[in-house]
Amino acid sequence: MNGPVPVEVLKQHLIDPEICIRCNTCEETCPIDAITHDENNYVVRADTCNGCMACISPCPTGAIDNWRDVLKAEAYAVEDQLTWDELPVQDDALAGQGTIGEAAEGAAGGASGASADASEPVIGGSDLVRGSVVPPWSAAKPYVNLYNHKAPVQATVVGNYRVTDASTESDIHHIVLDFGKQPFPVLEGQSIGIIPPGTTADGRAHHARQYSIASPRDGERPGYNNLALTVKRVTKDHQGQAVGGVCSNYLCDLKKGDVVNVMGPFGSTFLMPNHADSRLLMICTGTGAAPMRAMTEYRRRRRMKGATGKLMLFFGARTQGELPYFGPLLNLPKDFIDTNLAFSRTPGSPKRYVQDAMRERAADVAALLRHEHTYIYVCGLKGMEDGVLQVLQTIAGDAGLDWQTLWQRMKTEGRLHLETY
Repeated sequence: MNGPVPVEVLKQHLIDPEICIRCNTCEETCPIDAITHDENNYVVRADTCNGCMACISPCPTGAIDNWRDVLKAEAYAVEDQLTWDELPVQDDALAGQGTIGEAAEGAAGGASGASADASEPVIGGSDLVRGSVVPPWSAAKPYVNLYNHKAPVQATVVGNYRVTDASTESDIHHIVLDFGKQPFPVLEGQSIGIIPPGTTADGRAHHARQYSIASPRDGERPGYNNLALTVKRVTKDHQGQAVGGVCSNYLCDLKKGDVVNVMGPFGSTFLMPNHADSRLLMICTGTGAAPMRAMTEYRRRRRMKGATGKLMLFFGARTQGELPYFGPLLNLPKDFIDTNLAFSRTPGSPKRYVQDAMRERAADVAALLRHEHTYIYVCGLKGMEDGVLQVLQTIAGDAGLDWQTLWQRMKTEGRLHLETY
């Protein structure tokens, strides 16, 4: 007689739509394209996911780290997940019985097998994870996910200032939010979610949008429970078509006294070191300046308290008028921060990008790469990431440094951080 066919229980990987801020980090990180999305949700394909965990650490909110034990034959379909507003409840009768399933076969135990032949060691299960997934050893401990979609915290606008030249199309605002007596502790390098009012065309409430914090941990105004954001008004999409950014226009139009619903804070790795002799190499474009401004201002305030590590900044924009914080940046003492600006659309001048400025300062960048207390931060448009890493590789090679070895060591030591979008 044939025995009964065993019932297969799958530990299905799911993304919590209530916490997810739709930042696309998980989809970009996944080495096997198991994650997809529509205008509503980010979801995981049950028949593709092998449980390699490459997407877990980079997620700023923890929305990606959710699992349900389900009958394999009844796994939640992508089409169903795309309609969810919250995760389904775990069936207690199946709890604890699930395994990753057939998608993991051949993965040699998940994380390590997928890239066993890769020339570079793997962090988090994917050689696509190109920056650190751990914070600097001396970073302060961050608070994360104190407030969510269902229970946001309210902040009051106490300032909204344009920080690009009024004659340019690039409308970037410095927005200061005050939390009053509600606790909202943040660190440089973290981000928050802003929930814009209103609904989408199909009647769903708008999802939160993520913005990096542009002020240090003790507030935009020291000693007050406030923080600042750097927000660009979105009027065109990446193809140049006219479009109105829902949240960016909402934020840029806010008036003093307006109240905003806030989620977060988010982020536990893109943090600055606290030890005094740490050196920061910061590379950014546009609103990617936000975390760099936060880190620079925190170090400036600590300068008289022994924070002596070198700061070097490469900052790019289309024109001088489109570079946020241009005036205040030039007023910083030259012996405090080594600032290098690059403009790609200055009339009458050749295009110049942050990579070009880095090449011009190759000897100084190489000196930083050699130093064991140097921490690198890259923030801006996704397109800059490859170019910056390639220049770092070239500079390292010309200086006699093995970039592959250095790159891997900096990642594992929490010294190479990438935040591009």
